[in-house]
Amino acid sequence: MNIADLSRKIADQATLLPAMYGRVDFSATPERFTVEPDAQTVLEGESAKRRPELLAHEERVARIKTYTMLGDIAADSYAALMPEFGFRGLVTMLEAACDHGLETIPSAPPELARFIQEMERLPAWLDMGLIEQGARIERNAYAHRAPFVVRGGFIATFMNKYSALPMALTGSLSNQTAARRVKETATFFTTTVMPGALRRHGAAFKAAAMVRLMHAMVRFNVLRRGNQWDVKTYGIPIPQVDQMPAGMISIFLLSQRLLRQGRTEFTPAERARVELARYRCFLLGLPEDLLADTPQAIVDILLTRHATLRKGFDHNCSALVAATMAADLKPDGSVPSRLHAWLERGFAKLYFVSNFMRGDKQAAARVGVRLGIADYIGAVAAGILITARMTAYTIAAHIPVVCAAADRSLVRKLSKQLARYGHAEFTTNAEAYRPVHT
Repeated sequence: MNIADLSRKIADQATLLPAMYGRVDFSATPERFTVEPDAQTVLEGESAKRRPELLAHEERVARIKTYTMLGDIAADSYAALMPEFGFRGLVTMLEAACDHGLETIPSAPPELARFIQEMERLPAWLDMGLIEQGARIERNAYAHRAPFVVRGGFIATFMNKYSALPMALTGSLSNQTAARRVKETATFFTTTVMPGALRRHGAAFKAAAMVRLMHAMVRFNVLRRGNQWDVKTYGIPIPQVDQMPAGMISIFLLSQRLLRQGRTEFTPAERARVELARYRCFLLGLPEDLLADTPQAIVDILLTRHATLRKGFDHNCSALVAATMAADLKPDGSVPSRLHAWLERGFAKLYFVSNFMRGDKQAAARVGVRLGIADYIGAVAAGILITARMTAYTIAAHIPVVCAAADRSLVRKLSKQLARYGHAEFTTNAEAYRPVHT
């Protein structure tokens, strides 16, 4: 979609959903977005040197700017029915539509039909066989490494006050709520690598629909309360550009590593992983023109988002980090659970410092993530355990006689892992919202 058509689509939100967007001035540039040459942005470290080059690409910058003001029209339209159907009513109908099809809901509102039909649309580039291959490859990492890094990755989403504020507004400052959000995030991404999960009636398709509704409910509840959200400062709550880091981080890191090696193309196995991530993002509502498919394009689109997002870390960010670090993710109080919790916390901290703070322990400590001797010991022990387990399954995956059995073993492990995370609601209730100081 060209920029002119995209800009009209953004402005149309006010006409289509006046209850949510009627007071939004879509012609204004929010404070969070900046192309000022000397502005401090979230693009830091070695990548900061590329900012002038990134900003010089006017079309890509304009696209990022425009998507900074785009919500999710299909999900937002459905969430806007909350006064009519109620919070639980919308959730129940969406679950039924995902599980049994729209035809089983005779009274389904047209907004629900459009929402589901948009998710059912198959993009031209989709190769479901490649998606299944990518999921099969990723199962090893999700079974053995992901449980140790999810907390660290989640913390990284709170490093900017402009993108983190919706989480503070929804009551995620408490340790209990933070633990639930971490587990829901882990549940969603783990579900997407299960066999067949991303197909129309798969569990991940339903989970993606529920995540989109949750985000839309946040936008609805925040925007209809004019005293809680400053559009001129923050733009639209949970805009499309803020979906990119979580959805694309795995293929972004992969692409960065590949480019440092002097390579410009993915191997077949890497391509399968990339296509899995792209389709997962597609189901979550990311526009296709943000879903880059080459190593350089993937790096450039995400770095352009970072290069235009103004830097800012406030008390809400600090509180969200503290709550997430303190969150108790143990399924029970058994000795194995407590041991795993120690290993997980140490590894998650080190993962965060290494991947999101460029190894700067002092900078990490300033935002509330402090590494002690016990953390280093736990991280090293966890690293050894992860490496040993992943190596064994990687070897097994290349042995024809045992590869199928190894994959079945991974599926069983992931099923148990999902059970430990517990049932994910993927919902947000207006009653949970609280005023925060901005």
